[in-house]
Amino acid sequence: MEGDPTSPQPPMGRGGRGAAILRALQSSSRQPGTAGSSLPGQQPALPPPIMTGSAGVQSPESAGASALSSPRSPSTSSIGSSGSSRGALLYHLIKQRSGHKADSLQSPFLDGSSVAPEKAKGRGRAEILQALKVGSLTSLPGAKPLRADMQDSSSQSSSVTESMQQLNISEAQEREAVVNRGTSGSKFSATSSWIRLSVNPEKAVFEYEVKFEPQVDARNLRFHLLGTQREKLGSVKSFDGVMLWLPAHLPSEITLFHVPHPITRETITMKVIFKKRTSMDKCVQLYNVLFGRIMRILKMAKVGQNYYAPSGSVLVPQHKLEIWPGYVTAAHYREGGVMLCVDVSHRVLRTQTCYEIMSEIFNNRRGQFKDHVIKALVGSIVLTRYNNKTYRIDDILFDKNPKSTFTNSKEEEVCYMDYYKNAYNITIKDPQQPLLLHRVRKKELKDQGTTKFLCLIPELSYMTGLTDDMRSDFRVMKDIAQHTRITPNVRHASLRTFVRNVNGSSEAWQVLADWGLALDDDTFTMEGRILSPETIHFGTREVPGTENADWGRESAREKVIVPIDLRPQCWQIFFSARDEPRALKFSEMIRQVTRSMGIQVGPPQMIRLPDDRIESYVNGIKQHFHDRLQLAIIIFPAQREDRYSAVKRLACVDLGLPTQCINSRTISQENKLRSVTQKIALQINCKLGGELWALKIPMTGLMVCGVDVYHDPVRRGASVVGFVASTNQTLTRWFSHVSFQHPGDEIVHGLKISLLEALRHYHRQHHSLPRTIIIYRDGVSEGQMRVVEEHELPQLATIFQHFDSYEPKFSFIVVQKKISTRIFASLNSELDNPPPGSIIDHSITHRYWYDFFLVSQHVRQSTVAPTHYVVLRDGGNLKVDNMQRLAYKLTHLYYNWPGTVRVPAPCQYAHKLAYLIGQNVRKEPSDTLCDKLFFL
Repeated sequence: MEGDPTSPQPPMGRGGRGAAILRALQSSSRQPGTAGSSLPGQQPALPPPIMTGSAGVQSPESAGASALSSPRSPSTSSIGSSGSSRGALLYHLIKQRSGHKADSLQSPFLDGSSVAPEKAKGRGRAEILQALKVGSLTSLPGAKPLRADMQDSSSQSSSVTESMQQLNISEAQEREAVVNRGTSGSKFSATSSWIRLSVNPEKAVFEYEVKFEPQVDARNLRFHLLGTQREKLGSVKSFDGVMLWLPAHLPSEITLFHVPHPITRETITMKVIFKKRTSMDKCVQLYNVLFGRIMRILKMAKVGQNYYAPSGSVLVPQHKLEIWPGYVTAAHYREGGVMLCVDVSHRVLRTQTCYEIMSEIFNNRRGQFKDHVIKALVGSIVLTRYNNKTYRIDDILFDKNPKSTFTNSKEEEVCYMDYYKNAYNITIKDPQQPLLLHRVRKKELKDQGTTKFLCLIPELSYMTGLTDDMRSDFRVMKDIAQHTRITPNVRHASLRTFVRNVNGSSEAWQVLADWGLALDDDTFTMEGRILSPETIHFGTREVPGTENADWGRESAREKVIVPIDLRPQCWQIFFSARDEPRALKFSEMIRQVTRSMGIQVGPPQMIRLPDDRIESYVNGIKQHFHDRLQLAIIIFPAQREDRYSAVKRLACVDLGLPTQCINSRTISQENKLRSVTQKIALQINCKLGGELWALKIPMTGLMVCGVDVYHDPVRRGASVVGFVASTNQTLTRWFSHVSFQHPGDEIVHGLKISLLEALRHYHRQHHSLPRTIIIYRDGVSEGQMRVVEEHELPQLATIFQHFDSYEPKFSFIVVQKKISTRIFASLNSELDNPPPGSIIDHSITHRYWYDFFLVSQHVRQSTVAPTHYVVLRDGGNLKVDNMQRLAYKLTHLYYNWPGTVRVPAPCQYAHKLAYLIGQNVRKEPSDTLCDKLFFL
């Protein structure tokens, strides 16, 4: 059993050198190369040209369809303790064979009752070398005996390499992943949005660099020149303008081709230079290129990064919207082999052009036309339907129009009106409209040292996405949801339709077959676990957890843990004359509903403003502010971003005053006033420093932190980093800090300052420092993982040097919520959303990361989306079950919702903080608010 100190064997990893040697040790009768022997994970070949299975050595778990349901031999069935590599297991077995007593392993517990040994790190080679020193590796089948004088590291390393070469283990397969499978909870059958991509292990990909002499800058021309050598290079190839991938090796390392220029007839020399040979299971980039080609074969149009079917578009005419259905695809190398992640996607387009928006602004706000146009359009994403491409609007060129000219690729001056007529047969109607400016991103340019701009025509540029007004309109969102919110059964059926379309199209199937690939006929099935519900602790009693993880009714009836009373005349309500009746009813209702919560609320100071101008609200709050003031409630007659920002900037920066802004329409319906006021009262208690509910957190001396980043859509490059940290045992009180990141700044600098301030605040409260620090960071893509692990984490750990003899257990976990993975629970013949607490930590997880998927929310409509957790550093040696359980517990502690949320509470708090400061306040808030959830 996992965590059992008497367990006879240490844990197994996912694959690699140690795994293969282990299998050889456990089955010494099977000699490599003998009849009937094969490495686990290698599949027999099917009739050509398609080969099944994935190349290289896989663990028995990854070779099967389900790790938890696959049979295991008696020698490995009890393996499962967390935190060690396969090298440790190999060393353990070697010591047993050589007569040495096995070291007992002990896993740490969440309550800190025992101390775990240092986790084995690296690739497991150190343990292997230790075994080599005592000569105990000679029992490896086929291995050469080691000489007694072989003690230096170089000879030991070469012997290990030689032994591993006899087992056909490549250098790329040596890298280990820590054990990351939990055991707690009840099991359930599941399928997913992942589809296995069978790889021919006998095939390989050969990578070449293509150079042109003289230099050819035009990308289309490069493709044309390379295409002229189809007979010599073969019909099967993939080219991105610089790198060329071929399924076969060319006769020479450098191959020269002399091709005439199609226009000037000048001879151009193409030099094709061999770079490297790559096994098929490592060519994820190539597979994504291939599926892009398949999407085009299936008549899908690329919009942004994904592909959609314009032929299946659905109109929502009452809101001037159009919805395109499509798919998101991405190939990855997972624990279960090479897989394709597919999910259904919808692109919401607006049938309204930029020109129509400009016309509306011109008719309604002619005096400030330019300012309002810039505010409405800059930062938006538009779609040009003549080429189905999306662009970001970076500026408006009011001094240019379609009659202006630009220089084309032939160095000729061309008028925009003529260009669109000749290239797309489009006649521009208004020759006086201003132009939209798009700045081409550097990664889209072949010459990184240049800056390129594109000018777009407003009447040909269609708006995409939804405005803030649309998102806040219930009717708009309801009508859109009828087409975009699809049930698990419908979503899974769409995925199977995609698979049938690919495998049923001879042309699409051939694209994969040419490279030795084949797509499975159905989605990947596996086994998951469901964690038990959490008990919610209120002020006077405990509420047992439910399957839906919802305690909304109890939160309004039970007493809060820490109530903050509102003293008479120490809180104010600001309102305009027309909202006075609603303000009076609200003040009466909030005094009623807070009694059951254990909060005492005295009569407020009612302040009627002369009008609803921004200056009236700002001056009113300033005029009536005093030192004993606890709270200001502002009732707005309508939603206006500028007015809201002005009030929040004044209260958060200048006055350090918690505020509650309410839209008058929210409290206008008497039949809903009570329930609305209950939610507002709970939110106010949090903003004043109160605590609503809690969970049992057995771990002592723990500080949990959350990090999120807000990127300003208008000021490109400017960002706000939100940071929150727990300051008590129950993780119900939080310290907050923000840092502003400018273009070129590294986020780690702001994080170091925030963490240092959090530790100082913790020390002032407890006169001690936390023993364990766990940081949850949102907003890190898979491509940034290595930078965070190797660059940011070491710098962040240097903060501890500011305190004498302070070395806490430091863990860092990346939280990813914008993922395409979907998990479906199999219930008889139907599919449904997995219940809250569902865990998947194998097969579809990353092969070389310690990660897991957690479903924490209950979704009544649509398909639930799991959250991906990647443990980049586990300095506390937490047991895998405890790491997963802690993440699930934290999803219960977000006080703005009486239920579980998708990410841990500190991440959600950091998101709210960064958004408020970045979107509205845009200055550092007052220090008096740092220990309150003022940003809710």
